[in-house]
Amino acid sequence: MIEEPPLLRIKQNWTRPDPALLARFTGALTGHVCDAQGGAGAILGPMPLPGLPVGFAGPAITVDAGPADVLAPLAAMRQAKPGDVMVLATGGHMGCAAMGDMLAGMARNAGIVAVVTDGPMRDLAGLQEVGLPLFAMGLNPNSPFGSGPGKVGFPVHIGGQRVASGDIIVADSDGAVVVDQTRLSATADALDHVRALESDLEAQVKDGLAVVPQIEELIAAGRVVFED
Repeated sequence: MIEEPPLLRIKQNWTRPDPALLARFTGALTGHVCDAQGGAGAILGPMPLPGLPVGFAGPAITVDAGPADVLAPLAAMRQAKPGDVMVLATGGHMGCAAMGDMLAGMARNAGIVAVVTDGPMRDLAGLQEVGLPLFAMGLNPNSPFGSGPGKVGFPVHIGGQRVASGDIIVADSDGAVVVDQTRLSATADALDHVRALESDLEAQVKDGLAVVPQIEELIAAGRVVFED
């Protein structure tokens, strides 16, 4: 006789980032965070739902719900700590909602500050009342089931990125970005440098900059060919 597999696998403990390191990413622009990671890190696809806040930074609590099921995100509420960002992987399933307003309200009550999913959501008016930043693949009123299986706390793949619990998720109106927990300090240092460069360039553009010096340098070095 084959033993029934568990409906849920829950990783009980993982390391959340040091609050001082997390603070260095608070308010960061996602483009700057990607630049600080060599131009990478964006979670492709999920975008903020309308009428909701967009900016946040927090440690991921990962949830692998699979397609059309909400048992795992329901279980994640028990493991969440205030400030966590739920990263809800559905395998890109678009056939029904990955979450609705009731589940979003439970997430808010559990201290979760935002949700990023590769599926759609539903109950937009209710979601707007809950008021959490929610990044999803749009809206779909079809209902999910709650029968499992699913996993909480284990690494997931979403939007072309691997996300582990404890990684930092940073989001703004451009989308969401993941920062690997093992590289937080180095990325934060690089982010400071990117911010300084961007601030300097922004000032130059406001002063009228149209052609960057590098273009003239390439022309002077014979690296550009002009053709009629």
